[in-house]
Amino acid sequence: MTEAIVAAADIRPGLRVLDVASGTGEPAISIATALNATGRVIATDISSEPLTIGEQRAHERGLTNIEFQHADVHDLPFPDNSFDLVTSRLGAMFFADINQALREIHRVLTIGGRATLLAWGPMDQGYFSTTVGTIVKIVPDLRVPDSGKKMFKFGEPETLAKALRTSGFGHVEEAQEEVPWNWPGTPDDLWSYFQDVTAPFKPLFQSVPEASRKEVDQAVLSELHKRYDGEFVRFNAKIVLASAIK
Repeated sequence: MTEAIVAAADIRPGLRVLDVASGTGEPAISIATALNATGRVIATDISSEPLTIGEQRAHERGLTNIEFQHADVHDLPFPDNSFDLVTSRLGAMFFADINQALREIHRVLTIGGRATLLAWGPMDQGYFSTTVGTIVKIVPDLRVPDSGKKMFKFGEPETLAKALRTSGFGHVEEAQEEVPWNWPGTPDDLWSYFQDVTAPFKPLFQSVPEASRKEVDQAVLSELHKRYDGEFVRFNAKIVLASAIK
């Protein structure tokens, strides 16, 4: 996904770049690397803790053209026309007010500046059907929580493009793509990781009856093992890539 958004962002030497919802630093770190010590990248997130990890990762790579700053995309602490490029990988789905966030992104871009956003596509894809989908098959009384459904709010074609146009952008392009999404480890490790970090589905995990938990775990692991080649658990991720110009 990082490679896909960096390619779509059309990186050129000297760009001033803002990355929002950066988490632990991507794609900001990859963009700073691609700029080859030119330009400037500011990586922002509403949570400070992951930015600390990103800052350490950038330091380990010897990057000098990147900085990390706590910021809310709905109220960006930057002047108008500050950036040539704004990016966000897997962040737009979680903006509390998508139109306000996009208006702020529009405001801080220079005239002719580009916004490039990457979001999850539809929920009907391997990474989620083998995990979340298996849970609701085993325990049919359970439902995907609204917080989980929110991850796929731009899965319907042109939904993200429409939001960009509504927020004042022009030359809007949206594409649905598939990219490799491969877990470098065992199915057991992946299933543990998925339950630990996929916060939007926490209510679903917590709703699994204790009497069904073993059956759920075995069923999920059985599905994941079908995709395991001894090195990776292999998926293709369905994503939405949208770019627009101010």
